[in-house]
Amino acid sequence: MKHNVDVHVGKRIRHRRWMIGMTQQQLAEKVGIKFQQIQKYETGMNRVSASRLWDIAQAVEVPVSFFFEGLDDGHSQDAVEGDILADKEALQLVRAYYAMPEAQRRQIFELARVLSDAA
Repeated sequence: MKHNVDVHVGKRIRHRRWMIGMTQQQLAEKVGIKFQQIQKYETGMNRVSASRLWDIAQAVEVPVSFFFEGLDDGHSQDAVEGDILADKEALQLVRAYYAMPEAQRRQIFELARVLSDAA
Protein backbone atom coordinates (compact mmCIF):
# COMPACT_ATOMS: atom_id res chain seq x y z
CA MET A 1 0.00 0.00 0.00
CA LYS A 2 1.28 3.45 -0.92
CA HIS A 3 2.10 5.86 1.88
CA ASN A 4 1.09 9.52 1.40
CA VAL A 5 4.65 10.72 2.07
CA ASP A 6 6.09 8.36 -0.56
CA VAL A 7 3.54 9.57 -3.11
CA HIS A 8 4.32 13.20 -2.27
CA VAL A 9 8.09 12.68 -2.56
CA GLY A 10 7.58 10.88 -5.87
CA LYS A 11 5.49 13.75 -7.24
CA ARG A 12 8.16 16.22 -6.20
CA ILE A 13 10.84 14.14 -7.95
CA ARG A 14 8.75 14.04 -11.14
CA HIS A 15 7.93 17.75 -11.04
CA ARG A 16 11.55 18.78 -10.52
CA ARG A 17 12.67 16.45 -13.30
CA TRP A 18 10.06 17.96 -15.64
CA MET A 19 11.03 21.51 -14.64
CA ILE A 20 14.61 21.00 -15.71
CA GLY A 21 13.66 19.03 -18.83
CA MET A 22 15.23 15.75 -17.72
CA THR A 23 13.90 12.35 -18.78
CA GLN A 24 13.50 9.40 -16.45
CA GLN A 25 16.32 7.70 -18.33
CA GLN A 26 18.66 10.66 -17.83
CA LEU A 27 17.90 10.83 -14.11
CA ALA A 28 18.35 7.10 -13.76
CA GLU A 29 21.74 7.26 -15.46
CA LYS A 30 22.88 10.10 -13.19
CA VAL A 31 21.82 8.14 -10.11
CA GLY A 32 23.09 4.78 -11.38
CA ILE A 33 19.81 2.85 -11.51
CA LYS A 34 17.28 1.66 -14.12
CA PHE A 35 14.64 4.11 -15.36
CA GLN A 36 11.92 1.68 -14.22
CA GLN A 37 13.02 2.36 -10.65
CA ILE A 38 12.56 6.10 -11.22
CA GLN A 39 9.02 5.33 -12.47
CA LYS A 40 8.29 3.40 -9.28
CA TYR A 41 9.63 6.24 -7.11
CA GLU A 42 7.60 8.84 -8.98
CA THR A 43 4.34 6.92 -8.51
CA GLY A 44 5.07 6.18 -4.85
CA MET A 45 5.05 2.43 -5.50
CA ASN A 46 8.58 2.16 -4.11
CA ARG A 47 9.89 4.12 -1.16
CA VAL A 48 13.06 6.13 -1.80
CA SER A 49 15.86 5.42 0.67
CA ALA A 50 17.67 8.33 2.31
CA SER A 51 20.88 7.74 0.36
CA ARG A 52 19.02 7.41 -2.94
CA LEU A 53 17.04 10.58 -2.22
CA TRP A 54 20.34 12.33 -1.57
CA ASP A 55 21.65 11.12 -4.96
CA ILE A 56 18.47 12.26 -6.73
CA ALA A 57 18.65 15.66 -5.03
CA GLN A 58 22.23 16.06 -6.25
CA ALA A 59 21.24 15.00 -9.78
CA VAL A 60 18.37 17.52 -10.03
CA GLU A 61 20.25 20.21 -8.07
CA VAL A 62 17.90 20.79 -5.14
CA PRO A 63 18.28 20.27 -1.38
CA VAL A 64 16.75 17.07 -0.01
CA SER A 65 14.21 19.20 1.86
CA PHE A 66 12.70 20.20 -1.52
CA PHE A 67 11.04 16.78 -1.75
CA PHE A 68 9.19 17.30 1.53
CA GLU A 69 7.96 20.84 0.89
CA GLY A 70 4.17 21.05 1.04
CA LEU A 71 3.78 18.16 3.47
CA ASP A 72 1.73 18.71 6.60
CA ASP A 73 1.53 15.76 9.00
CA GLY A 74 2.04 13.31 6.14
CA HIS A 75 -0.64 14.79 3.89
CA SER A 76 0.30 16.28 0.55
CA GLN A 77 -0.63 19.93 0.01
CA ASP A 78 0.52 20.17 -3.61
CA ALA A 79 -2.69 19.31 -5.46
CA VAL A 80 -2.82 22.71 -7.14
CA GLU A 81 0.85 22.53 -8.17
CA GLY A 82 0.33 19.02 -9.50
CA ASP A 83 -2.64 20.12 -11.59
CA ILE A 84 -0.78 23.11 -13.00
CA LEU A 85 2.37 21.19 -13.90
CA ALA A 86 0.31 18.43 -15.50
CA ASP A 87 -0.71 20.97 -18.17
CA LYS A 88 1.86 20.74 -20.97
CA GLU A 89 1.52 24.41 -21.94
CA ALA A 90 2.09 25.58 -18.36
CA LEU A 91 5.14 23.35 -18.08
CA GLN A 92 6.57 24.75 -21.32
CA LEU A 93 5.96 28.29 -20.05
CA VAL A 94 7.76 27.59 -16.77
CA ARG A 95 10.71 25.99 -18.57
CA ALA A 96 10.98 28.94 -20.95
CA TYR A 97 10.82 31.35 -18.01
CA TYR A 98 13.69 29.65 -16.19
CA ALA A 99 15.74 29.46 -19.39
CA MET A 100 15.82 33.29 -19.54
CA PRO A 101 18.52 35.41 -17.93
CA GLU A 102 17.59 36.77 -14.48
CA ALA A 103 16.99 40.35 -15.68
CA GLN A 104 14.53 39.21 -18.33
CA ARG A 105 12.75 36.93 -15.84
CA ARG A 106 12.19 39.89 -13.53
CA GLN A 107 10.71 41.92 -16.40
CA ILE A 108 8.42 39.05 -17.46
CA PHE A 109 7.33 38.56 -13.85
CA GLU A 110 6.49 42.25 -13.48
CA LEU A 111 4.56 42.20 -16.76
CA ALA A 112 2.56 39.16 -15.65
CA ARG A 113 1.85 40.75 -12.26
CA VAL A 114 0.61 43.99 -13.87
CA LEU A 115 -1.54 42.10 -16.37
CA SER A 116 -3.07 39.90 -13.67
CA ASP A 117 -3.88 42.97 -11.54
CA ALA A 118 -5.63 44.54 -14.54
CA ALA A 119 -7.72 41.44 -15.24
